[in-house]
Amino acid sequence: MKTALVIGSTGLIGSHLLNILLERNEYSKVIAFTKRDLGIKNSKLVQHIIDFDQPETYSQLIVGDDFFCTIGTTIKKAGSQKEFRKVDFEYPKQFASFALQNNVTQFLIISSLSANASSSNFYLKTKGEIQEYLKATDFETVAVLQPSLLLGDRTEFRLAEKVGGFFMKVLSFVFFGNLKKYKPIEGKTVAKALFTIAQRSNVGFKIYESDMIQEIGK
Repeated sequence: MKTALVIGSTGLIGSHLLNILLERNEYSKVIAFTKRDLGIKNSKLVQHIIDFDQPETYSQLIVGDDFFCTIGTTIKKAGSQKEFRKVDFEYPKQFASFALQNNVTQFLIISSLSANASSSNFYLKTKGEIQEYLKATDFETVAVLQPSLLLGDRTEFRLAEKVGGFFMKVLSFVFFGNLKKYKPIEGKTVAKALFTIAQRSNVGFKIYESDMIQEIGK
């Protein structure tokens, strides 16, 4: 039986993923690194409430098989590009580094459609840079999921997502062929795909775009 490690378990995708990990039998232990108590009682769940900026306090706790990184924010919520980069690049890099040291074999991360380290868009550039970092690591498996606009109920309100999601749902009939990957996707679908991909244990680095995620997470 495997051990899953998770950061970002309070977010839209992460909360769905945590429920799946706890409900299914593939993992005997689920270790969540969080800033606050999740309020969940489950015999499989181990919570480490940590200060993400004090890595020396948790580096030795990152022991398991599959690491799921669903952490993420927006520049608006973070307050600055610097703080955004800390959450979407520095923290995943930090955890990945410790996971490697502790012999975790598989790292799975939620990125964004069109993420590219050479992008002029700071958000997409940052997402692309963490992908490039992971591509150069020695994990047995790295899976990068690039969902399109996410649908679902978040703990915080994001106006752009709500408005964009509404219009893209109305115009969903236009998303076919090469445009299929831009169709909005439910956070729960992404979580299911993330779990399914982890069970495949494919070797190497692979990117899954939103249309592939939609098929896998059905």
